[in-house]
Amino acid sequence: MALPEGLLDDVKNYVDMTWEDPESEKKLSGIIARGMAYINRIAGSEQDFTEEAKPRELLFDYVRYVRAGALDEYVKNYLPELLALQIDRKVERYADQQTPAE
Repeated sequence: MALPEGLLDDVKNYVDMTWEDPESEKKLSGIIARGMAYINRIAGSEQDFTEEAKPRELLFDYVRYVRAGALDEYVKNYLPELLALQIDRKVERYADQQTPAE
């Protein structure tokens, strides 16, 4: 999965990764891609991780937890927010289906 432009640098800044290391960046890119896939699956649709909104916030924290070896804690700590994202997206899809075509 290709990362949106600038996302790797934004995540590096968030996790205070100030050094340049291709291997660390490759590892971080994989974590970001897995996080995006996970959040997209929870939401039921592709999310925009480039805008300052809940999907981006959840992704950044996903990366932080994975780097700390605490993915299981992420799920526990962020379950309410993940469920809220899922419900919001379902409501949006339902509303889109109810809007008559012009």
